[in-house]
Amino acid sequence: MSSPAKAAKLALEDGTVYTGTSLGAEGETTGEVVFNTSMTGYQEILTDPSYRGQLVTMTYPEMGNYGINSVDLENRGTSLAGFIIRNESRLHSNYRSEGSLSDYLKSQGVVGLAGIDTRALVRRIRSEGAMRGVLSTTDLDDASLVAKAKASPGLVGRDLVQEVMPTQLEKWTNELDDWTIREIREAAKDKSIDDESRPHVVCMDFGMKWNIPRHLRSRGNRVTIVPGNLPADEILKLNPDGVFLSNGPGDPEPLTYAHKAIGELLGQVPVFGICLGHQLLSVACGAKTFKLKFGHRGANQPVLDLETGKVEITSQNHGFAVDDQGLPDCLEVTHRNLNDDTIAGIRHKDTGAFAVQYHPEAAAGPHDSHYLFSRFQEQLNEKCGVNA
Repeated sequence: MSSPAKAAKLALEDGTVYTGTSLGAEGETTGEVVFNTSMTGYQEILTDPSYRGQLVTMTYPEMGNYGINSVDLENRGTSLAGFIIRNESRLHSNYRSEGSLSDYLKSQGVVGLAGIDTRALVRRIRSEGAMRGVLSTTDLDDASLVAKAKASPGLVGRDLVQEVMPTQLEKWTNELDDWTIREIREAAKDKSIDDESRPHVVCMDFGMKWNIPRHLRSRGNRVTIVPGNLPADEILKLNPDGVFLSNGPGDPEPLTYAHKAIGELLGQVPVFGICLGHQLLSVACGAKTFKLKFGHRGANQPVLDLETGKVEITSQNHGFAVDDQGLPDCLEVTHRNLNDDTIAGIRHKDTGAFAVQYHPEAAAGPHDSHYLFSRFQEQLNEKCGVNA
């Protein structure tokens, strides 16, 4: 006979308390409570450094049905503060599965919660906005937990990038898996060009998902990953043909070192940014950002390309956005989020640098926005003198 499930509780700063069962590691953790509407991709969410400081709630009711594997990791380990679901599947079944969701959470020390009404929690967040919370298996006193939630730090003004970015330079060689997006790997790589002659992309890593450098490498580039706080002069010493600005966690405003470096890189090499990289490029050009009420997190976010009139279904994960008010003249808006009309893409009029507030590399999907990598590749090939 199996032992009864251990109780766990989530308390929000507004006094709301949810009681469920422990999932993963035991302990106590605090963070901003947010939600993600993706039906699949929980492993990619767990290993996305952009969730640093957040308690992530999955809206889809059943998680863990296809298990965990060592291939779909988006970084070395987990960065999120905690994980909240309705149900964990009793069975995990997939030919690539190597273990269960709960065992993986335990191995990573992630405190989780299952068995609560996630619909009620998400409706509260949508109504009241993202809130600070505490998740615990050790303290089950409601008043104590609410007090801890109120005393926990928020995200505004914090530099969370310092907690997740790499500490040293790394040459990246991994490509996309054989079973996924084969047409990119076959069409993009001219086998007659030696590696040193290929375009060189330097990725400023603010908490980057690994499927981004996989895409860049699979398109035939040399890829070097550097810490997000590396100065522009050190980046230029690497002789890049282009610079990529990665995703990452938290508030873009306090990252003054990144604003300075990006500003100094503009006009010297092609620049392409994703998510936090989009915000940082915008701020470096003089724009301001603001905190969204509950953020955009999911694999089903509609975005309008203002140039073509096409709608892309995109993967997104961010709690801040670029402000329309006071947008500098050097930037033009290229994409809009159709759910709330916030800026979803910008382009620098003079340098051609561009960025989007979503994930075109999209692991686990969708794949509507791969053309953005092709656009960057054209700039790289032109800079490097490689024929596409």
